[in-house]
Amino acid sequence: MNDDYLELLSAGLTESLSAQVKDALSEQVKEPIEEDTLLDLSRQVMAAMDEQSIGRLEQSNKQTLSFNYKELETPYYIVDESLLRKNLEVLERVIREAGCHILLAQKAFSMFHMYPLIGKYLNGTTASGLFEAKLGKEEMGKENHIFSPAYKDSEFDEITSLCDHIVFNSFSQLERFKDRALKAGCSVGLRVNPEFSTQSSEHSIYDPCAPGSRLGITKDGFLTARKRFQIENGGVELDDHSFLDGVEGLHFHTLCEQPAEDLVATLDAFERSFGQYLYKMKWLNLGGGHHITREDYDVDQLITTIRRLKETYGVEVYLEPGEAIALNSGFLVATVMDFVVNDITIAILDTSAACHMPDVLEMPYRPNIIGSGKPREKEYAYRLGGPTCLSGDIIGDYSFDEPLKIGDRLVFCDMAIYSMVKNNTFNGMPLPSIAMADEDGQVHIVKQFGYEDFKNRLS
Repeated sequence: MNDDYLELLSAGLTESLSAQVKDALSEQVKEPIEEDTLLDLSRQVMAAMDEQSIGRLEQSNKQTLSFNYKELETPYYIVDESLLRKNLEVLERVIREAGCHILLAQKAFSMFHMYPLIGKYLNGTTASGLFEAKLGKEEMGKENHIFSPAYKDSEFDEITSLCDHIVFNSFSQLERFKDRALKAGCSVGLRVNPEFSTQSSEHSIYDPCAPGSRLGITKDGFLTARKRFQIENGGVELDDHSFLDGVEGLHFHTLCEQPAEDLVATLDAFERSFGQYLYKMKWLNLGGGHHITREDYDVDQLITTIRRLKETYGVEVYLEPGEAIALNSGFLVATVMDFVVNDITIAILDTSAACHMPDVLEMPYRPNIIGSGKPREKEYAYRLGGPTCLSGDIIGDYSFDEPLKIGDRLVFCDMAIYSMVKNNTFNGMPLPSIAMADEDGQVHIVKQFGYEDFKNRLS
């Protein structure tokens, strides 16, 4: 197999994953191979590619802009109100037809300027800690839930004043804080781990069901707690659920940018391990990771599944999507500042993968740019890099119909989610401004950042 074919197969992968694929194929193939074998290897490469990245590329490639992206100084994030509303209308349909509750997972999207709009469609917010809980309470003021792997004693009473549901990650946390939560009028739940992964091993960083996961109580954990309760209380009947006294709901979160079929498969495992406990519960929270607003998502299957759960167990059902709320509704606009030639032509931008879109390196994935193509797809090829000192601050390899010039603007797609909430000021990099485009296409600055924002994070 020659290097040109390997490069072609690897096109579009992140640099690190491309190298892994190339090494693997070189090891497997020592001599010229037949066309069918090439096709099979191509499929293997595609399977190795990040599924989340592929999904983002396929959908965002179809997008066109309804606003003037040259209006503001770069870099800046911008959320298109009409695209956000389109997602919310899909979610509202699920709420209406399935009779469930949908909450905004603020960990993915916390642009509270848009909370009044989101609150018109969704039931509320969910948080991962005190600060998100305060933000949801202050800016949306509807249902407010929280889950944390562990709660701090010094923060817990304030959390109970803010949240309607509090989900615990262990029986020890339940024992420590349950009485205070109940006294404050909160509904108490436990997060469980169905030990059923629907993600590939390459994505274990995002897989709560990966071996050794710290998130959620396993079936064995329930049995151990039940046995201990029986011993401590003189031996109660084996089918007694008294060890769950005060617990009104169960919660699991196992998905990441996944379809309804994966939820159905996960539920089968969940019900085998924990279904017996649901009959005594008031609610079931299916967590997040549901890509409900993606074009190929089977919304009808989701609605049918939720209805079945409600009818079978008599529970209220909650979902906590983050990405689905703002999927493909946001962009990051950047400017080309310079070029460096070192075997390939590298365009230096005024935005950074490490600082402004860290999931590009963490996941990793290759974000789409409007008007671009994969490497070698179009005539002019470039590697795009950020202005930091980190040698790995590389966004990806792209191609364009026309040569890039200093001052050209590039528009990165699907940048509302896991961007503003995760960015940083490494190297003293300024944070991008935050803007919105209203439904008439008018652009409005929502927030700008400067030197004081960098300095005030330090000491």
